[in-house]
Amino acid sequence: MHELSIALSMIDVAAEEAERLGGGRVAAIHLRLGPLSGVIRDALLGAWELACESSPLAGCRLVIEDVPITIDCPTCRIAQPARSMQDLTCTACGSPAVCVLSGREMEVVALEVVDEAP
Repeated sequence: MHELSIALSMIDVAAEEAERLGGGRVAAIHLRLGPLSGVIRDALLGAWELACESSPLAGCRLVIEDVPITIDCPTCRIAQPARSMQDLTCTACGSPAVCVLSGREMEVVALEVVDEAP
């Protein structure tokens, strides 16, 4: 399960960034995640809970924004949603994808850092 190593890496990076920002507590990490990223959402959430337990980020929430698969449709000549991960065709006209525009993302987009001072 590579989701655990991903969670551990995210914890390391977030802890370093919080320290760089002055040492607040990381309350949440916001992640954009697409179905073509190779990361299983539910497995990552489970690994996150396990990885955070005895880390400096204990109690930190992982907020995941699901990114849909969109393709460049050669027939419609605009970005369109794909039918599914297994069927990269346009939902409007059925043309096969020329290029996948989104759906591969796995990116941390924000950290919520709160000041620990009373």
